[in-house]
Amino acid sequence: MSEASSKKAPPKKVVLAYSGGLDTSIILKWLETEYGCEVVTFTADLGQGEELAPARKKAETMGIKPGNIFIEDLREEFVRDFVFPMFRANAVYEGQYLLGTSIARPLIAKRLVEIAKETGADAIAHGATGKGNDQVRFELSAYALNPHIRVVAPWRTWNFKSRTALIEFAEQHQIPVAKDKRGEAPFSVDANLLHSSSEGKVLEDPAVEPPPYVFMRTVSPMEAPDAVTEIEIGFKGGDAVSLNGKALSPATLLAALNDLGRDNGIGRLDLVENRFVGMKSRGVYETPGGTILLQAHRAMESITLDRGAGHLKDELMPRYAELIYNGFWFSPEREMLQAAIDRSQANVTGSVKLKLYKGNVIVAGRSSPNSLYSAAHVTFEDDAGAYDQTDAEGFIRLNALRLRLLGLSRGE
Repeated sequence: MSEASSKKAPPKKVVLAYSGGLDTSIILKWLETEYGCEVVTFTADLGQGEELAPARKKAETMGIKPGNIFIEDLREEFVRDFVFPMFRANAVYEGQYLLGTSIARPLIAKRLVEIAKETGADAIAHGATGKGNDQVRFELSAYALNPHIRVVAPWRTWNFKSRTALIEFAEQHQIPVAKDKRGEAPFSVDANLLHSSSEGKVLEDPAVEPPPYVFMRTVSPMEAPDAVTEIEIGFKGGDAVSLNGKALSPATLLAALNDLGRDNGIGRLDLVENRFVGMKSRGVYETPGGTILLQAHRAMESITLDRGAGHLKDELMPRYAELIYNGFWFSPEREMLQAAIDRSQANVTGSVKLKLYKGNVIVAGRSSPNSLYSAAHVTFEDDAGAYDQTDAEGFIRLNALRLRLLGLSRGE
């Protein structure tokens, strides 16, 4: 037993975030051999686009009892309760990243903790490495929801030093290893309904352009159709509720926007970001539907949100985005910011017309029953007394007073 795991009594029952892939299958067997514990598997459908039935079959072949295998479709909850609240804030990390991986982790952690309670498990486990952000996101969320939960993070405790050692362990314990899994994968992928994230190996040098095969969710903007796609998104209370006049559920709507974004080469991002653990990393992200949704939401806010509220939201947004990126979804400060953001969205209702073209999202029009836009006040034509232009003189003189006094003090 490793030094870290020998410090306390081994867990008796562990709920493992399980994909059915080689790495989590190795973790499953390692938990059983290292601790002699019972393992419960949890596989979440967050819209990653993979068939989940093989995960059940793989868990069964690994000896997991049918009652200890949890496979759940969380797509609607994911978009409704996590993605949409985040998009009300227009959250973008470091100016570009739409937080696709970050926002999925608290939901997975939430269900891990809930299943642990349902099954009487005393621990949960995940497959995140000790170098990344996900370990922090999983564990901060878990501890916030259950301060007494024990978290097992095999990548931080086991003694495997190489891919070869992992493969040898798999073969020793009759874990099937596909031929394409025996070598090093060219890059790692994480995906859900909001985005796909690719990192590592061929992407580790930020000076080298990503190979075309890295992109899986979007066509190249250069190869997108030479024709405009026109769409209209309807909003109610800050959330998208319809596409081209048809009411859709949150997950269905985002999936439809993903298709539109994919076909028009929208949502690609090659980013070097600052991880919470301290290092910089290079990632390639594809967020087709989310990129469209962000532009549409900001356009909707442009006519329905008061200037003061809108500017304050923009000031709060980087802090809000950083909290999500760093794993503090269930923190009191994120919930406080969310309450303020949600209050600002009461009148963000209406529709936005967009044109999609070769990687671009172009706002073509916006309208709302709650619009604060007044043509009478901004027209260059006769405003019929709606605005007295002479009022501007006093406004300017009052705002210039401190600047004039400063100039006088300098003898100018």
